[in-house]
Amino acid sequence: MSFEGWTIFALFWVVFVTTPGPNHVNCITNGMTVGFRRGLWGVVAILTQATLFLTLSAAGITALIATSPVAFEAAKLLGAGVLIWLGVRGWMRATRPIQAEAQSGGSVFWRAFMVATINPKSVAGYLAAFSQFVQPEVPIWDQMWVIFPTALSITALSYTGFTALGAGLGRAALGAVAGTWLRRGMAALFIGYGVALGSAAMPAR
Repeated sequence: MSFEGWTIFALFWVVFVTTPGPNHVNCITNGMTVGFRRGLWGVVAILTQATLFLTLSAAGITALIATSPVAFEAAKLLGAGVLIWLGVRGWMRATRPIQAEAQSGGSVFWRAFMVATINPKSVAGYLAAFSQFVQPEVPIWDQMWVIFPTALSITALSYTGFTALGAGLGRAALGAVAGTWLRRGMAALFIGYGVALGSAAMPAR
């Protein structure tokens, strides 16, 4: 990958991981409810999912999923249902006091991994990255040593920042009436993303 190609890929990835979506809402929610340090388990989960999807993309699996209407429809409906369920549950729990010890690091990890994996936006984004920026005349695995560290570093910085934002909001709103509405706002975003994903069209190749 040339320096120019790497620059374009890096800029694309910055936009990809900073455009608001379910992962961002989940990171903010984690920071608010379990604090920054424990919320970082959610970032680790997203990085795990990113590594998995980058590997599968290089192997051509995401292209196969994106061109299969049945597979994409199943992923879309599953993802939409889970996001809506998380939103409804978050709305109902918004009036409860925030307790930093309520969730273990493992539960934060698996919830974040699930949210990241079931999002059809991931399939579309990784497919776009590999269809637009990978040089077909160069062996794919020879390009991975550039793509992997670039994508994972930008991803880590982005979602760590959103987790820190959530932790700051949580401290500011802890015990306040505004905290209930802030958490309900996050829950409403989950529901909104679920509805949007449920009506999403299959990504073009």
